[in-house]
Amino acid sequence: MYTDTERCVRAVQSKDARFDGWFYTAVLTTGIYCRPSCPVVPPKPENMVFHPSAAACQQAGFRACKRCRPDTSPGSPEWNVRADLVARAMRLIADGVVDREGVTGLAARLGYSTRQVERQLYAELGAGPLALARAQRAQTARTLVETTDLPMADVAFAAGFSSVRTFNDTVREVYALTPSDLRARTPRDTARRDTPGTLSLRLPFRAPLHPDNLFGHLAATAVPGVEEWRDGAYRRTLRLPYGHGIVTLAPRPDHIACRLALSDPRDLTVAISRCRRLLDLDADPVAVDEQLRTDPALAPLVDKAPGRRVPRTVDEAEFAVRAVLGQQVSTAAARTHAARLVTAHGTPVDDPEGGLTHLFPAPEELAALDPDALAMPRTRRTTLTTLVRRLADGDLRLGADSDRSATRAALLALPGFGPWTADVIAMRALGDPDAFLPTDLGVRRAARGLGLPSTPSALTARASAWRPWRAYAVQYLWATDSHPINFLPA
Repeated sequence: MYTDTERCVRAVQSKDARFDGWFYTAVLTTGIYCRPSCPVVPPKPENMVFHPSAAACQQAGFRACKRCRPDTSPGSPEWNVRADLVARAMRLIADGVVDREGVTGLAARLGYSTRQVERQLYAELGAGPLALARAQRAQTARTLVETTDLPMADVAFAAGFSSVRTFNDTVREVYALTPSDLRARTPRDTARRDTPGTLSLRLPFRAPLHPDNLFGHLAATAVPGVEEWRDGAYRRTLRLPYGHGIVTLAPRPDHIACRLALSDPRDLTVAISRCRRLLDLDADPVAVDEQLRTDPALAPLVDKAPGRRVPRTVDEAEFAVRAVLGQQVSTAAARTHAARLVTAHGTPVDDPEGGLTHLFPAPEELAALDPDALAMPRTRRTTLTTLVRRLADGDLRLGADSDRSATRAALLALPGFGPWTADVIAMRALGDPDAFLPTDLGVRRAARGLGLPSTPSALTARASAWRPWRAYAVQYLWATDSHPINFLPA
């Protein structure tokens, strides 16, 4: 979009927050870059240039605006919608892969050469993987500087910098302030932690956001010991690259309140990325709802509660296991099966603030699972053990870098995997916005109530008009039912 100068100028002049994250405005006369919704008086059009990423702005010599803080805007929804090389690379960079494995590790995960990955990222984003990761490190560093009392050296290494000097130089270059100045500018009563080892953050999103089905679904399907709803917030344990964490997420009118307790602060970037993905916070609800409103049957549902998101996951392998446990059983039964696995194979954690007790077991921890210990039909035991073995061996990979079409085909090749299981994993684990569940009982019941075709083939044909947002259409169809997944818990 950043190449459409006229459209970008209109978005800046109208301070349209919908375009935050889509592009960035660099001001030639001041040397700063802003988000489109920056509250200051818009510059003259001839003084504006537009870039597709904060990293591109920084490479061009611009520093971040201290008023609108463009580095904290929601991410571009393109990276979740698309499944090409650039989108998959951006999802992996957000997950901290470049910091942990370097550009060669990023390229290896994507199955391309380093040169090809760098070329495509430069062509579309104006910056390579190192510059994009550097911009992300700068934002992580700012978060730690402003919200913790960590010594600056600890902040530098927790944010992923290789040295304190690089950390200091980057912060000065990006924010035109030293790390100490950043901390001094933040009011102490709002910047510091209440409890040692925790961080309080605000996760931005594009309005509108309807939280009922989002948090309702997570709460209604919560696995005891791993997830819980407590004091108006969803809480769960996180398995992270350097350790583990506990996150508390609560909906607010203009943001999601996020509280993180991490065993290793180096996991902050990954934890934030996974929480945003869990709640689908980088979606563009206006674009989704405009498309779904074109169907007269869906329009009243969209008008009643616009901004529904797709509840996703923080761990793709975990969700795949839970999807198999939930085949042809009630929500309560699926939770019971999962809780037994957690108790028997999960890693214990401490939670002084609530009732969380374990991390959900990784595939490697379930690889030695005794099928006879599972209280489920033999065929489903085979399905579960086959899935776990394939995940543990690395023959099947589920993650931000997954090719959605190839992964769906691989899932369908497993014994006991039908279209519903593969598509619900594509929707909630792989983040496919166009995944559709025409055989789902709740979807078919809603379709009959709205006068839509209820047979899978006819409903799929009707749903072609909802593309590429059929996963969001499923949320609106599910919302016609009185199931607890559609309501915030009391």
